[in-house]
Amino acid sequence: MEITNAKIEEMVRKVLSGMQDCTASSGSEVPVGVSNRHIHLSKADLWTLFGEGYELTPFKDLSQPGQYACKEVLTIVGPSLRPIENVRVLGPVRGKSQVEISATDSYVLKVKPPVRESGNIAGSAGITIIGPKGTVTLKEGCIIANRHIHMSPSDGQAFGVKDGDFVTVDVFGKRRTRWYDVQVRVSPDFRLEMHVDTDDANATGIGNGHKVRIVKEN
Repeated sequence: MEITNAKIEEMVRKVLSGMQDCTASSGSEVPVGVSNRHIHLSKADLWTLFGEGYELTPFKDLSQPGQYACKEVLTIVGPSLRPIENVRVLGPVRGKSQVEISATDSYVLKVKPPVRESGNIAGSAGITIIGPKGTVTLKEGCIIANRHIHMSPSDGQAFGVKDGDFVTVDVFGKRRTRWYDVQVRVSPDFRLEMHVDTDDANATGIGNGHKVRIVKEN
């Protein structure tokens, strides 16, 4: 079939239009931070595990202001009695202890953590934490963190979203996919970054610093 000049011009216009669409949407890109399993501790549980008066030892600043990885690591155990060792503690201390794991970890531990926003631990799974000076058994506090995006208020304005909204995200890793019901968390204390766990990162072939794109609000 002969391709006319008019057909060629139409094809060129479509290509150029697609390039413009990509450029326009580049502002909707969000960097990714991959969260491995970790533990947040209350002061009381910190002292039980490491000794009274113990203070966390900062090791490395995290992307979110004021948050840091600690030198301290602990062991977690569930009903399977198969421990997962060297689980990093994150600081600073919180009002309540919380253990964040992946679905893969839950199969090893034989626990059934719900998918929750960090801090929402009511009715979540129990787990035991073993430290050098003591043991803490949480009746609730083990969760799988939901996919979420941290934003500053100015980021929220730029994206047209507010704290608590849910958005859809396109992921262009080795295995392209789309994530629905990604929670937006807006605070002056936050820096723009989407947090996913290691299961999500491995499934899509992405890592720290990879860019994903918000495509619409739910």
